[in-house]
Amino acid sequence: MAFSLALNYKQMELYHALPFFCYLLGKCVKMGLMGRGLLMLVKVAAAVLVTFALCWLPFLSDPAQTLQVLRRIFPVARGLFEDKVANTWCSLNILIKIRSILSTDFQLYLSLACTVLAVLPSCIRVLTKPTFWQFKLTLVNSSLGFFLFSYQVHEKSILLASLPVCLFLNDFPLVCVWFLQASTFSMLPLLLKDGLLVPYVVTSLGFLFFSTYLLSALKHGSEEELALGAYHKLFFFLPRMDLAWIVRWKFYISLSAMACLSIASVAIPPPPHLPDLFPVLVSTFSFVHFLGTFLYFNVVQFSPPPSKKGQKKNK
Repeated sequence: MAFSLALNYKQMELYHALPFFCYLLGKCVKMGLMGRGLLMLVKVAAAVLVTFALCWLPFLSDPAQTLQVLRRIFPVARGLFEDKVANTWCSLNILIKIRSILSTDFQLYLSLACTVLAVLPSCIRVLTKPTFWQFKLTLVNSSLGFFLFSYQVHEKSILLASLPVCLFLNDFPLVCVWFLQASTFSMLPLLLKDGLLVPYVVTSLGFLFFSTYLLSALKHGSEEELALGAYHKLFFFLPRMDLAWIVRWKFYISLSAMACLSIASVAIPPPPHLPDLFPVLVSTFSFVHFLGTFLYFNVVQFSPPPSKKGQKKNK
């Protein structure tokens, strides 16, 4: 009921809706749809239907009013994207002017198809293996899939992916700290527009210091702790490399690039013929991080869960 209320309060909770649905359905199937599982399924369905009915009851008396509410919830008329958001469509638009060559309806269908395909493997995984570990991973992968591929995404929507990523701070501290820092950085143009440069700098530096210190993120960076074993199998044709060392150096380089772009966005005026140069660089740079994190957590989801011994090391 609480999640149904949250979904009716803000449509962006759709980012987390499929994991809840698949996890609960998987639980019911596992318990047996001819026994306790059926009773649980009926209870869940009744709770969802009653909550939705109570929320929508004031609007159902007038069909025109219902349609107006739906248009407000799903602002299709605004287009595929507005500002320089760090998702696939805005980044791809640098090379291919999607909004110019594709009709609005085709953009909508393309976005829907890509979003479903992006989250489907993770949802099937939690449906067939409804464990809490798989549920948490599906929350991350679903929210990132929606952010990267869905229609009319706002910059702040990355916070909906950051929330479930926080659930893994104890398991994969380096990856999570890196992603959360990139999430804040991706909103830099929006923060500058609202005059929040000083809070951005102070909180970013404070977060990096305390997270790396308290979580020992850089110390817990072995291949086992980063769950990088599957990558050796995926890239078997390459010579064996120290992937943990590569990840740590990419982390340092990424933070340096974020700092440089932040300073440039404030101190250097963009060329007159490229007024959106720095917002585009920030969004594209952040998109690479988000896409990499999405692929990383999908690989983790289809790999064996970390051993209890490895989890205790991080505690």
